[in-house]
Amino acid sequence: MQITQTPTLTTSQLPQVHLPRNEGMPLDLDWVMAVQANTSAIERRAKTLPGRRSVKKDHQAAWLCKAISLMDLTTLSGDDSEGRVRRLCAKARQPVAQPLLEALGMEGLTTGAICVYHDMVPTAVDALQGTNIPVAAVSTGFPAGLSPFHLRIAEISESVAAGAQEIDIVISRRHVLTGNWQALYDEMKEMRAACGDAHVKAILATGELGTLRNVARASLICMMAGADFIKTSTGKEPVNATLPVTLTMIRAIREYEDRTGVKVGYKPAGGISKAKDALVYLSMIKDELGDRWLQPELFRFGASSLLGDIERQLEHHVTGAYSAQWRHAIG
Repeated sequence: MQITQTPTLTTSQLPQVHLPRNEGMPLDLDWVMAVQANTSAIERRAKTLPGRRSVKKDHQAAWLCKAISLMDLTTLSGDDSEGRVRRLCAKARQPVAQPLLEALGMEGLTTGAICVYHDMVPTAVDALQGTNIPVAAVSTGFPAGLSPFHLRIAEISESVAAGAQEIDIVISRRHVLTGNWQALYDEMKEMRAACGDAHVKAILATGELGTLRNVARASLICMMAGADFIKTSTGKEPVNATLPVTLTMIRAIREYEDRTGVKVGYKPAGGISKAKDALVYLSMIKDELGDRWLQPELFRFGASSLLGDIERQLEHHVTGAYSAQWRHAIG
């Protein structure tokens, strides 16, 4: 697969047509139980993807700018401070040095969102005043999702009240591991309702689900219950986003759209730190789901260190030389 065509870089260049929310559907257990995953075939296909990428020079720079526009710039550390979050928001406003943006013709480029803990939502909202950059809050007892259920629902409500426009919730992995699909559906549906107008991203924690079949079924259940996005990981698991998991989840998205006509977004998170990896993920999305998914309303990278490497690659494209990593700090 070659993706030499330069992508549309910003949503401002497109007619502003907002997709309808995923309102979900009744739980269809016959559909869920019919879902299978051919692990060996999926892994074989995934191994071919990095070698089939062909993006060079100006086209590569364009795709890397596209990756920035799809990035949830994230800080989820125990030592987060208001100062760190404000610096991160400043980086979201201008993710690449101004001279590079001017050389690339990309003035006005921003990241897709800022993602923080609930406690930092008001700070992020204040720091992003005057922009269209949404604030996403991780919620529901992130990352384990094991706090009492009524507290997880209350946490969602508090984050929405504080100004979060997107909520990243974590599912109860035990429901997947025990095959309690009704419980997973009910949980997801109640969390979706608590989000109100805020878009909800369902984090599956795929590294803890055991099999790709479980990943496929959990993806489908969350979409049936109204998830606007399905997301691979919290970033805190030993194994986070991988190409086989991504292929499994985006094919579930494709099947859901085929049956319902509803488009659901996808967010790989954790372990994507190099520009070349971002290009592989973008090429997979283009190939499997099409260009419509290459917009922030349907695709995001969960990233904290990816932006630094992309900025270095863009500087090399403009100047012919690589700079030191410390010159592109993101926090």
